[in-house]
Amino acid sequence: RLDSWAANDWPVITLIASFGSLMAYIYSAPPLKLKAEGWLGTYALGSSYIALPWLCGHAMFSASTITPQEVVLTVLYSIAGLGIAIVNDFKSIEGDRALGMNSLPVAFGIDTAKYICVASIDLTQLGVAAYLYAIGETTYAAVLFGLVLPQMFAQLTFIQDPVANDVKYQAAAQPFLVFGILCTALAIGHHTF
Repeated sequence: RLDSWAANDWPVITLIASFGSLMAYIYSAPPLKLKAEGWLGTYALGSSYIALPWLCGHAMFSASTITPQEVVLTVLYSIAGLGIAIVNDFKSIEGDRALGMNSLPVAFGIDTAKYICVASIDLTQLGVAAYLYAIGETTYAAVLFGLVLPQMFAQLTFIQDPVANDVKYQAAAQPFLVFGILCTALAIGHHTF
């Protein structure tokens, strides 16, 4: 019904939603149980935070205008989503270890995982800002860069003790990440490819 309402020529929204449902199932259910698979499971979760909602939202307005650049950016932004998923894994590290879940904090330890986490979040956004700058969207690039700075500031507390500071970090930093995604979407919508 949403595809009809959005006047899509083919059921893009239905396909994206179905793919998201499949990812949710295989993330938790055997035999694949992606949650237990470290990088793969964490990226699958990160992409469900970023790429699937972005593409589904765009498809609500006009699926035919989704560009390859937009798909690449959502896949890249899903690396930042991987970082967010790692933040969520810190609070369940003991349970994951006991259940044999190979989350990144279990696989690499807290100290390494916290740096993987912040690096994936920061480097993704800085890379996207550089891309926006390179295609001439300098104002959007500057705004995105500015939105990364408070996240980095919040990470100073987070990396001291990611288990104790995970919720505080998400509350302080995640709104800036989301505004950065919005900034990127506006830049891509504004740019003529």
